[in-house]
Amino acid sequence: MAEEEYNFSLIEKKWQKRWERDGLFRTDRADRPKFYVLNMYPYPSGVLHMGHVLNYTLGDVMVRYKLLRGYNVLSPMGWDSFGLPAENAAIRTGIAPHEFTERNIERMRGQMRRAGWGYDWSREFATSHVDYYRWNQWFFLKFYERGMVVKKTAPVNWCESCQTVLANEQVVNGGECERCGSRVAQKDMNQWFYKLSDYAERLLAGHDRLRGNWPDAVLAMQEEWIGKSVGAEVTFTVSETGDALPVFTTRPDTLWGVTFMSIAPEHPLVRKLAAVSPDGAKLLDAAAAMRSMGTSAKELAEREKEGVCTGFHVVNPVNGAEVPLWIANFALITYGTGAVMSVPAHDQRDWEFAKKYGLPIVKVIEPADGSDVGDWDRAHVDAGAIVNSGPFTGKPDNFGAIPEIVDWLNAQGLGKKRVNYRLRDWLLSRQRYWGTPIPIIYCDRCGIVPVPEPDLPVILPADIDFTHGQGNPLLRSKSFVNVKCPTCGRPAKRETDTMDTFVDSSWYQIRFADPKNDAVCWDRRKVRQWLPVDQYIGGIEHATMHLIYSRFFMMALHDLGLVDFEEPFTRLFCQGMVCKVAFRCESCKWIAASQVKAVRIGGGELDEEEEALLFKRIENQSLDAGGLEKEGYALVCAGDGGPVHFEMTKISKSKLNIVDPDAMMDRFGADTVRLYMLSDSPPDRMRIWTEDGINGSWRTINRLWRLVMDSVEKVAPVGSALPSELDRINSGLRRKTHQCVKKVTDSIEGGYQFNTAIARCNELLNFLRTHRDAAHPAVLRETLEVIVKAISPIIPHFADECWSRLGYEESVFAGSWPEYDAEAAKEDELVIPVQVNGKVRARLYVSPDAGTSELERLAFADARIRELVAGKSVARVVVAPGRMVNIAVN
Repeated sequence: MAEEEYNFSLIEKKWQKRWERDGLFRTDRADRPKFYVLNMYPYPSGVLHMGHVLNYTLGDVMVRYKLLRGYNVLSPMGWDSFGLPAENAAIRTGIAPHEFTERNIERMRGQMRRAGWGYDWSREFATSHVDYYRWNQWFFLKFYERGMVVKKTAPVNWCESCQTVLANEQVVNGGECERCGSRVAQKDMNQWFYKLSDYAERLLAGHDRLRGNWPDAVLAMQEEWIGKSVGAEVTFTVSETGDALPVFTTRPDTLWGVTFMSIAPEHPLVRKLAAVSPDGAKLLDAAAAMRSMGTSAKELAEREKEGVCTGFHVVNPVNGAEVPLWIANFALITYGTGAVMSVPAHDQRDWEFAKKYGLPIVKVIEPADGSDVGDWDRAHVDAGAIVNSGPFTGKPDNFGAIPEIVDWLNAQGLGKKRVNYRLRDWLLSRQRYWGTPIPIIYCDRCGIVPVPEPDLPVILPADIDFTHGQGNPLLRSKSFVNVKCPTCGRPAKRETDTMDTFVDSSWYQIRFADPKNDAVCWDRRKVRQWLPVDQYIGGIEHATMHLIYSRFFMMALHDLGLVDFEEPFTRLFCQGMVCKVAFRCESCKWIAASQVKAVRIGGGELDEEEEALLFKRIENQSLDAGGLEKEGYALVCAGDGGPVHFEMTKISKSKLNIVDPDAMMDRFGADTVRLYMLSDSPPDRMRIWTEDGINGSWRTINRLWRLVMDSVEKVAPVGSALPSELDRINSGLRRKTHQCVKKVTDSIEGGYQFNTAIARCNELLNFLRTHRDAAHPAVLRETLEVIVKAISPIIPHFADECWSRLGYEESVFAGSWPEYDAEAAKEDELVIPVQVNGKVRARLYVSPDAGTSELERLAFADARIRELVAGKSVARVVVAPGRMVNIAVN
């Protein structure tokens, strides 16, 4: 029979139509236990990238595996479709955000279908659709009724050019606006907030339920973000005005070493003191300058410490000492009280500031060597005896004395124990059009008036002009802004800020359980059926924003009596990054690989073959920059001839190292791409994309295809019984087959180690290729069926085609996972190596029960071993049953 080519294009289209026709991913198996698999839904940018491919392939493999294990699986998909990019596109191109978004959704939906990812598309929604965002507004009103929403003045990231507040993640490149590149500054604005900080302790306590099911790294990042600190609040007093200045400190043991006080530039005391200071204008200008500096966490940590002395002093309550009051750029209004007691002898940041401005440094913790401050080159931050500290002088352990100091402060009325959290309230307000309108009306007579529930939803207007390009377009829509007060009927104004898009993704997992309900937010029975999510999948970069907001939202909904659970996601899996070599020219910045040339140092170009081999080694990480130079090569830019450097980094548009999923599926098919994405590396580790790698997966699929096609006429009919007696080869083939079932199952159940599962299937494939001609037809069928079923979640189109060629009408996913036969998998013969002086000289074929004496007897009975030890003195015999025999001779 002529060899049939593996035509992935026809096969993949065929089975995608079949799955759709048969409703494979519809949740209509109520008699089965439920399993809800959810991938973090995408922003509809218009094109999938390889990070999406890895993420959604992982989810699809889990879905198909759980189907085979007998679960009723919910696998939905939707679109995180509000956000700044669509509005930016409208400003740039004139295409309305809705139209831009819907076009992108259509294209990406087509890409997802082509990749073979199995979703229940009947549950699809986009968060920019009014039947979704109306519930954002309803939740806002319910939270408002319970006091969980507040409007207050607070510092925000402000872009003057765009005239909008930016979320922290929209501040890039050390303090620039993601959209326009302008410098971002801090600005005080009256904004809407969810009271996230009220849930800080519950969010931390919830980690006890999640531990073991969520990655430790995610929980650690959340703990850092929430930032729980236990310490004391101590009230200093401004000498000249009598104003109280409370300070939170985790180091009350250093109170006696305070030599100056620092407050944040936006601290309310700054304006108050400036009003009575002869240098008031100077103070306000200095504070404004500090607030105009970069706002990113990186800049806050790395920028030089700067400050200005206010001319005022504060009194330290523990010793009555007066110290100068400074405005400093390292004091944060968002931490503690916005004031910092500065102890330069025992805090490195304070040390640097004191050295810069010539401020005193007082030792209150004795170093082990007894040295004085004048001998130090940095702050002493380690443990030591307390000195110069009133009643606590002489205490041998400063850290151990902290609880006693806190009790003393409380007894003296000077301070009290306090728990502080770095976590701030959730700023909702965005001066943007493309988001959920906040359901609030402002009336000159009635003040802030919530939109009545019967008047929901507040719909985004269509009469929006984006050509102006600055500020919030909703401000220019008279039909939206002008409204009657629902309380008094007088003319009023709508709130024109829209909600942060993280609101959309904080409860979307529930909407998938009941996506078409317009009467109520959801049917409680359906939510109880499916929630919480059994397996959530997404990038670790969402650990602190989205995942904290989602957890808060579920706790708040629980408090409102709307759900019966507090944690939205039982298990979390974070996929690794997909990386590829990127090239950077010193003058041209990031350049595509096609713009890089390899040359010999000292002159001379390489021929095509040499250059291709060199780039392949770079891509495979077998040649680094040092090795390249050592071998006499260099990389140059084809544009300007300048030197080019390279690094392995995350695939991204900005670094021009993109791999186009569509192009890869055109060349190799979806299943080959899926197989490659899950081969070699555990899915939570970095995956390196190489041309050799994808070609290797293509060869693997074709090798398996040829094996199945060559075997379909040799296998026994469907349902044939295995013979009662099997020879050694067929017993060995059945043993390898059922060992494969167990190993693949363990690899998946033990942490989704799909790369290991693939490796075990390849081992069985190679064993079968060696022994296929001697295989009994019924054993051959069993082995082929196990390979096809075990690999089916990873390469589903291929597996279903092979399954049909093996004689089955229904999809492989309509069946069940392979059953493991422990008796068949049991080893009935072991191969034991026999070493003489450390070198393997023979092998014994023995029963697994063979003990030490039996193995020693068989070893010395072997003809080859007898020959090697003849006439020599046996110094030692070491026998490890089941593993090896080692004979040492002189």
